[in-house]
Amino acid sequence: MARIFYDCEFIEDGTTIELVSLGAVDEAGREFYAVSRQFDAMRAGPWVRKNVLDKLPSSSDPVWRSRLQIREDFFAFVTAGDGEVELWAWNAPYDHVVIAQLWGAMPDLPRALPRFTRDLRQRWDDVGRPALPAAPDDAHDALADARHNLRKWEVIDARWHELGMADVEGRAGRH
Repeated sequence: MARIFYDCEFIEDGTTIELVSLGAVDEAGREFYAVSRQFDAMRAGPWVRKNVLDKLPSSSDPVWRSRLQIREDFFAFVTAGDGEVELWAWNAPYDHVVIAQLWGAMPDLPRALPRFTRDLRQRWDDVGRPALPAAPDDAHDALADARHNLRKWEVIDARWHELGMADVEGRAGRH
């Protein structure tokens, strides 16, 4: 089972969620980072402007890509290995919608892409909320947050095993 930990930064107004950036890492150390050339910065609220937009690399950096290129590159990143893939994010629902919208409607997602993202925040609750690593100085940079999600997973998974919960899920073939 390959696990990919990711984070999306986005602009949302209660109706629309618009991708700004996407960062992902896997347990083998591979990383993916992209910034969309197609978001409307004028729609960003003060918090997003200060905490997200101000941290983006220069628009001349090659990480800036079209949504189509992000979709293709992220799909290649996710499907690079053999076997099943799990996507993991902290407070995952919005992140998953942002990813799914790269393909349009949910039925347009390729079969190789998971239909949901597992929620680190929920798993953290399940294991009794152990102390997690402090947020990085560059928090709200999608790649920094994806890396931090992997570090959080390591703490959460260790606690999961301490509690013997791996045996319970092991019967279902995963943990």
